[in-house]
Amino acid sequence: MAADAIVLGAGIVGVSTAVQLARRGKSVVLVDRGEPGRETSYGNAGLIQREGVVPYGFPQQFGTILRYALNNRIDAHFHWRAIPSVSSFLAKYWWHSNLSRHQLIARAYAPLIEHSIATHNELIEEAGAQDLIVKNGWTEAFRTPSKRDGEFREAERLSREYGVAFKRLSANELAAQEPHLSRDFVGGLKWEDPWSVKSPLALTQAYVRLFEKLGGRVLKGDARSLSKTTTGWRVVAGDGTVEAKDVVVALGPWSDTVTKPLGYSFLVGVKRGYHMHYGAKGNATLNGWTMDAERGYFLAPMAQGIRLTTGAEFARRDAPKTPIQLERAEAVAKTIFPLGERLDKEPWMGARPCTPDMMPVIGKAPRHEGLWFAFGHAHHGLTLGPVTGQVIAEAIMGEKTLIDISAYRPERFNA
Repeated sequence: MAADAIVLGAGIVGVSTAVQLARRGKSVVLVDRGEPGRETSYGNAGLIQREGVVPYGFPQQFGTILRYALNNRIDAHFHWRAIPSVSSFLAKYWWHSNLSRHQLIARAYAPLIEHSIATHNELIEEAGAQDLIVKNGWTEAFRTPSKRDGEFREAERLSREYGVAFKRLSANELAAQEPHLSRDFVGGLKWEDPWSVKSPLALTQAYVRLFEKLGGRVLKGDARSLSKTTTGWRVVAGDGTVEAKDVVVALGPWSDTVTKPLGYSFLVGVKRGYHMHYGAKGNATLNGWTMDAERGYFLAPMAQGIRLTTGAEFARRDAPKTPIQLERAEAVAKTIFPLGERLDKEPWMGARPCTPDMMPVIGKAPRHEGLWFAFGHAHHGLTLGPVTGQVIAEAIMGEKTLIDISAYRPERFNA
């Protein structure tokens, strides 16, 4: 089979890239080993985070690092045996998270985030997926005045510098918004710009249907079969092979299975995360996406039930599940909201691909024609899927990109 482009990876980034290329008249084949949207893109808090202009950094305060070293938290957990293999990533992650460097990174990162809502909206409308979207922001709930006041100050800064909108909530206003939350909270902060997604899987699938409507094809195949030809690239997929001039690697935490054999070395760590769906006891209702800020977990009213999501687990990508954080979070969450029974047979686990400078890898491979990279989106894969797809498609087409993507170039890892 011949095509103009092959996209490897059918998560939200790969699917969005395939759609954006198909919208520009390219014949595109989307290849994945499984069903679209079933890996990392399936399990997240379901937020298009317009406010997320500052990527999640590594703690800089020695006392905070010591508390994390106790390994008894919800927002972070690590496997001791994995530390040697991830030490280089963690060291550079810590270095880039220094205040001055982190602020420079945020300024380079913000343009992607700033276009997240608009680029999603185009695809949502074309895909007819408006019923999956809630345009009501999300809320941080605070247990202590010190945490509340510090987050208020940070929100004011982000509002001045990046134009994000927020609202301070008193304890009574938070209770009015979420009447079934306990009164453990002294107030809240509502980020007003973000959109919420009732089912990230359903949204990805809606984009896949749009892709197919535009003439695209989805095939099962092994990305590791990618090889160079005299005119482009070949991959084994479906019942044969697909050849194309251009190929986009959008394999998230598995991108190294393709990039490494081609001679590229990216320092990409993995932050694993867990979720579980629950019913609600009695007539209890969770009205909106809510984070217990001091404890570090999310409660989200999803289509499948109330989704509880954890923070980051630092472990080898393919290590067995260890849902310790989920168990800790569930115990705390049941004290502040009347969660009912678990609705899933077992906890879901996914792996977020993270670079040490907290920015994704987006752009043309430095040593191969027709090879493009789009991975490393960490906590913001859902948020940044469509804008990443658009700028990659524009670059492939030789168009002026929506934003300057030089800050995300692969050359920062590979000269």
